[in-house]
Amino acid sequence: MNKKLILLAASLFAPMLAHAGCEDMMQTWANTLHPEKTLDSALSVCEAWPASPALTLAALAFSGDGTQSKENANDLEVLVADTATGEIVAHVYEPSAIRQRAGASADIALDTAPYQVAPTQRAFGVRMSSDGSSGPKPHGETSLSLYAFDGQTLRPVLDRLTISQASGEWDTHCAGWYDSTTRTLSTGAPGAEGYASLKIAEMTVHSVSRIAKGVCVNKNGAPKRKNFTLAYRDGRYAVPKESQIKG
Repeated sequence: MNKKLILLAASLFAPMLAHAGCEDMMQTWANTLHPEKTLDSALSVCEAWPASPALTLAALAFSGDGTQSKENANDLEVLVADTATGEIVAHVYEPSAIRQRAGASADIALDTAPYQVAPTQRAFGVRMSSDGSSGPKPHGETSLSLYAFDGQTLRPVLDRLTISQASGEWDTHCAGWYDSTTRTLSTGAPGAEGYASLKIAEMTVHSVSRIAKGVCVNKNGAPKRKNFTLAYRDGRYAVPKESQIKG
């Protein structure tokens, strides 16, 4: 059994900047906003916003200080830029927002699903994943943060909701167990201040593998499902601690 963690990630494609690929602009944006920091170009992402192609979205990762610790933390800059000119329209800086466990790989993806959180507020997402699927104790997780844009300002409204989480233990040959939880998000009815609630559907599966007649057999238990709602309060959606990636 060679289990791989299934981590949710956006894979949408959209037009690039009119004068060049938006990847070519990432270093320019980094130099403009944080000339003293080192851009992690391999981890950073950008793409034109399908909901508004005149705008380009980016999530820029900046390398940590290189110190050895159980978790390495990198800084994150989320921005909206003019697609034609590359000029930054709005941005949000979040120090130590990218957490990476020792021995795990990190990934960032933009989520451009149509999150209409209010009549005049559309949001987009940033998904951050950590994958430690190799070895006898595989683990991984993906979080989703949402940022609302009103045409002038960018504001975080959802902080690191865990949308995929998995862990397990096996003998690196077959025998072992594996737990995985996934959550899907949709917008609900308007609530406080006219903002839609966020409806979360959760599914957890426990799997067991063992050798049977010389063959590795994997058996999935019955899925456990539950639903809950995130309400908008004090400018943000309140995420239960048990449903949030720890910072």
